[in-house]
Amino acid sequence: MNAGGDPDRDDFGLPPIDIVIPDDARELDRDVQAYQRELRALRRRRRASRLRRPLTRDGMVLPLLAGCLMLALLTSIVLIMFAADQTGMPRLTPSPPVTRPSSSKGPRAAGQIGGLLPASSVVIGGKSVLLRTVTAARPSMLTLVPQNCQCASTLRQLSTQAAQAHVLVYLVGTDKGMQQLTKLAVAAGQTAARVADDARGVLSTTYGAKGLTAILVRSDGTVASVIRQLPQQQLETGLRELATVTSAGH
Repeated sequence: MNAGGDPDRDDFGLPPIDIVIPDDARELDRDVQAYQRELRALRRRRRASRLRRPLTRDGMVLPLLAGCLMLALLTSIVLIMFAADQTGMPRLTPSPPVTRPSSSKGPRAAGQIGGLLPASSVVIGGKSVLLRTVTAARPSMLTLVPQNCQCASTLRQLSTQAAQAHVLVYLVGTDKGMQQLTKLAVAAGQTAARVADDARGVLSTTYGAKGLTAILVRSDGTVASVIRQLPQQQLETGLRELATVTSAGH
C-alpha cells in the first residue's frame, strides 16, 4: 500500500489484493469458526466417501470376485460328492436288520406223512403208472390189502363211504395176492381200473403196513395219514381222515 491508501505496484506480477489487518485479533473469531466448520464438513465428506466406496463402480469388483470364488468352491464340493457316490464309495447308511432263519419245519421227505408219495410205480390194467400220477386227479385212499384178507364187507363199506366223500379208492396188492384181490374187488363193487399191483411192495415197506392199511393222499400227492389194522369198527376214524383229505384237496 502507498501512503495514499491505494494498492502499490507489485514487483512480482501478482494481482492486487486488498488486505485488511485488524487491530484486535478477536475480530478474526468468526473467520476461524467458519474455517473449522469447513474442515469438519470436509472430514465428514471423506468418511462418507469411504463408507460408500464398496458400492461404487470400482468398489464392487472385490465383493463380486469373492462371491464368485465362494460359489465356485461350493460347486466343486457338490460335484465331488456326487462323483464319489457314482464311483461306488460306501455310504454311511445303517445296516439292514438281520433276518433269522425261520424255525418252522420245511416240507417232509418223500415217503413220510406230510411228504410226497414214493417215486415208485404200480401196475393198473397191465400198464405201469406212477403213484403220484394215480392220486393227482383228486384226494385218494390207497388201501393196502394183505393176502388171505377176509375183508370184502369192510372194503365195500369203505368204497361206499369214500364215494360219499368224493374220494377215490384204490385197492393195492402184490403179485402173490393179486388173484385174490381181484375177487375181493368184484365183491366190494370195485372196478378193475382201481386195482393196483405193487409188485415190489414199496408202499407196504415204506409205510409199515399192518393188516388192512389205508394211506390217505391229498390231490397234491402228499400223504395226510396212514391208518393200519383197519377193522370195521374203526371206519369212523378213517372217514374223518377222508374228510380231512377232501377239504385239503379242495
